[in-house]
Amino acid sequence: MRTTRYGSGGPPLVLVHGLACDGSDWAAQVVAFEPRTTVIVCELPGHGSSPAIPADCTVGAYGAALVRDLIEQAVGPAILVGHSMGCRIVVEAYRVEPTIASGLVLIDGSRIGAGDPEAAQRALADELAGDGYLRFIRSFFGSMLVADPTTARMILERGLSLPAPVGRMLIANLAGWDAGEVEVALDCIAVPLLAIQTTTMDTARQRASLQPGESSPWLDLIRAHVPHAAITTLFGSGHFPQIERSQEITELIAFFAQL
Repeated sequence: MRTTRYGSGGPPLVLVHGLACDGSDWAAQVVAFEPRTTVIVCELPGHGSSPAIPADCTVGAYGAALVRDLIEQAVGPAILVGHSMGCRIVVEAYRVEPTIASGLVLIDGSRIGAGDPEAAQRALADELAGDGYLRFIRSFFGSMLVADPTTARMILERGLSLPAPVGRMLIANLAGWDAGEVEVALDCIAVPLLAIQTTTMDTARQRASLQPGESSPWLDLIRAHVPHAAITTLFGSGHFPQIERSQEITELIAFFAQL
């Protein structure tokens, strides 16, 4: 896993992108926080500038890689910020080694698997076989609700560029991890947690912007398993608020981190 380090000081911020994304998603946050503190931007194996073989592309492997990297860089307890799939990665990394984190920020998380973990993973793997992979990617990334057409096109094209062997392995693993591990991992969280939510996802994995008074299955899961969590909802937004509503996201992270 390749990381890029900016700035100096603390508390360090570690920014982890989502599925078929890369470190450029955090450009606005890097600009804002580099003069104030240490910022570490990750590019997970198989994404951006980080190569990988498909077997390395799982939530468990990503979480372990993040732990190793932060220990090697001698980064003190950091605030781990994850977007989408990155929420799983920072939660898994914290579960593996709680001393790496002083807090967690989870931006627009979701859950795509429940019930028996092996069955959930197998069902999604079957769906992704053959031409099903491209159909899934087009549907999944086409429903991200990004208002700016140029950004929406970039996100879809980037999703389609994720190598199919990596994507099939990783997406099926996400379903299995969600079904078998997410609740246990959330139960482990003892540090402050901020959940920022902009969308909800239905059983067909289609997103909708949150409306006033509305919750989401992911937020309900957070409330049930991390009762001390702080929750903020932003209405009328898409799945990439760190890009579309970068100032608000930056301010929320800054307030949480006391920067």
